[in-house]
Amino acid sequence: MNIDTQRWIDRWIGIPLCAAVSVLDALISQFKTPSRADAAPRAIVVILLSEMGSLVLAHDMFARLKQRYPNAELHALLFKKNREILDLMHVVDAAHIHTLDDRSLSTLLSSLWRAILALRRAHVDVAIDCELFSRISSLLSFACGASVRVGFHRHTQEGLYRGSHINRRVPYNPYHHISAQFLTLARAIDSTAVPKSKLPVMTTGKPPPHVQLDGALVQSIQTRLDQDFPEIAGRPLVLVYPGGGILPIRAWPLASYTALCEGLVTDGCAVAVIGLKDDQVLARQLVANVQATFPASPVIDLTGYTRSISELLALFHVARLLVTNDGGPGQFAALTPIWTLMLFGPETPRLYAPLTPQCYSFFSHWPCSPCLTAYNHRSSYCDGDNQCLKVIQPIEVLTKARECLASP
Repeated sequence: MNIDTQRWIDRWIGIPLCAAVSVLDALISQFKTPSRADAAPRAIVVILLSEMGSLVLAHDMFARLKQRYPNAELHALLFKKNREILDLMHVVDAAHIHTLDDRSLSTLLSSLWRAILALRRAHVDVAIDCELFSRISSLLSFACGASVRVGFHRHTQEGLYRGSHINRRVPYNPYHHISAQFLTLARAIDSTAVPKSKLPVMTTGKPPPHVQLDGALVQSIQTRLDQDFPEIAGRPLVLVYPGGGILPIRAWPLASYTALCEGLVTDGCAVAVIGLKDDQVLARQLVANVQATFPASPVIDLTGYTRSISELLALFHVARLLVTNDGGPGQFAALTPIWTLMLFGPETPRLYAPLTPQCYSFFSHWPCSPCLTAYNHRSSYCDGDNQCLKVIQPIEVLTKARECLASP
């Protein structure tokens, strides 16, 4: 299901449902005995559906919940395609991970039903909705049976309506890194402050621990590369991710990636273009552009080459550097030792930079940037001419890449 369809369903079906649930919640609360404010949660579900990268940025929140409520079962609800990264992080028991299949409306509805039943059987009493004003996630926090429902609140902002059934409301703060805001959601469970986020500052920004991969998996990726692409043997390997994923406006121009790759090849590096199979046309164009200037240069297309997130992380262990648009690969890299250069424009590193000292973020600070925000459901008003990224010069990125490649 594409992102426009998801937005349409979330708006035109989500708004009336949120209104109905809010009325129902108000009626139920009149007859229900209030639970004790100091009662320890029995089971907590974290709802973080849409972004694989956000799961990495939520690591501190998961750690806080486990530390603060050691006797509570910790559950997670997310899209099925995002599950592997959570499994690799080992922050939630595999038996307590519930998934939604969004390949079609029918699979989404059937998986929704199964997940809600499973969470009700688990007697979840706290739901943390980590989505930025998504209506389906707020509805799920109610449907799972949780009496304590934590989520972001619009306060006096017009629009973004999603009902009044979130009863631990945390004002969304666009000036703090999203990892800190996730941590605030966790702390709001038993907060008595008004607003719930009026709490002493807690240090965050700690890098997530590196994923411990099987050494045989890393070696198998290295062996496959040696066999399939002998032209890159003996060269430092640099990975580039030129795709924009479901938000193409986040992509640095192809011409800029071409110039960067030409500079890297001149320096003696091998370059591999990564991405999903959907990115293959773009990857082949990039390879062709570089080889038009440098015939037989060690630039290869690896789109669709890794069959899982585990294999992608193994590839990050083999390579020296990743250059990527804002998106999942840059966040996954924080779970490995690889150096990363990340290009921001429509979104800002102030909120979404990977939590690792091995990442450098480029951001041009244009007056209209960032334009993808929680307040517009990440639907940009830009005409597609993303000058915020186009003004980042390849020589700037190449210079920083050389610094990273010279580092241990």
